Amino acid sequence: MKRMPSSFILMSLLVMLFLYLPVVILIGLSFNASTMGVAWKGFTFQWYEKLAMDRAILEATVNSVVIAIISTGLALILGVGTAIGLETRQGVQRAWVNMILLLPLVIPEILLGVALLMVFVLCQVHLGFGTIIIGHMVFNLPLTIVIVRARLRKLDPAWEDAARDLGATSWDVLTRITLPLLRPAIWGAGLLGFTVSLDDFVVTFFVAGPGSTTLPLKVFSMIRTGMTPEVNALSAVMVVVSMLCVGLSWFLQERSAPASSESSYL
Repeated sequence: MKRMPSSFILMSLLVMLFLYLPVVILIGLSFNASTMGVAWKGFTFQWYEKLAMDRAILEATVNSVVIAIISTGLALILGVGTAIGLETRQGVQRAWVNMILLLPLVIPEILLGVALLMVFVLCQVHLGFGTIIIGHMVFNLPLTIVIVRARLRKLDPAWEDAARDLGATSWDVLTRITLPLLRPAIWGAGLLGFTVSLDDFVVTFFVAGPGSTTLPLKVFSMIRTGMTPEVNALSAVMVVVSMLCVGLSWFLQERSAPASSESSYL
């Protein structure tokens, strides 16, 4: 095995330090006993205990989790079917559909939020949980399609052809061959979409209505009155949960090769 040059290792360590040092500092300050949040006065769990007893934060957390689950679930249902359809279809129409579906990934979030707000106002839609779910689906759907299509292109089409030669219907091929082989990508897309939805602030800020405060909106409202230890603790929890979900998403997508368990589905 060729050894990596020391300069490459050093550069990688510097990049990792640049990316994660602020996160480490934030998590460390969440255990600080000082009410100022910067000067270290000792180790404590009191800020996490206060978070657990704060009714407003708990309600915002429940709102964020429910919205993330619903928007991610709907995006998976639509995204998996769309991805399979795009991979099995050919023609000029597919290129146009690709461009339209992937457009939300390159549009700045603030423009996406303003555009969604204008649509809801013109259609006289009441802002609330429903509009937040729709807004989150707008950026979750193309994300799901990209991840599932990447997995589809790694699958060997010979397995589907063999199933059809043995008399399997299109529904059997879909449910017993294609979807099981796509399971790691589906789980990965779901976890990544859940994380993005849970952490989203910009789009949610524009499409949220009264009584539909999510956790990022709650953090923003707390920061406006000044950085407090509770904000550090809440931010640390959100960072850890997000990193765990993203890490698990990556693990599920990379865990098994497409050819590892095909025979169990025939």
